[in-house]
Amino acid sequence: MAPMHAFDVLGDPVRRRILELLADGEQSAGEVNAVVQREFGISQPAVSQHLKVLREAGFTTMRPDGARRLYAVNADPLRDVDEWLERFRQFWTPPLEALATELARGKRERRLREQDEQDPDSQE
Repeated sequence: MAPMHAFDVLGDPVRRRILELLADGEQSAGEVNAVVQREFGISQPAVSQHLKVLREAGFTTMRPDGARRLYAVNADPLRDVDEWLERFRQFWTPPLEALATELARGKRERRLREQDEQDPDSQE
């Protein structure tokens, strides 16, 4: 199998969900299967195939623990994606910073209004 590009791997909603589950910590294949089967209505072999794709692409690690297989996120490919996205942050970072400024301004104004309402004599 040819190596998959990170966005080919992450483009699938099932694989993204598996990574979300594993971001909370190591989980067994059975635990992942139960959630993904319930949420997506796919078979256990289909979930296993998605786990295999994630493992082969380097997004997860798997370690045996007796009869169980425990999966965890491998952050290296995600760091590569983050580095690739760096050149595009200019498109969303300034608007997000502006939004944060406006939210802070709104909180400050609300806090000042509440203080004035609680102590109307403070304005004299």
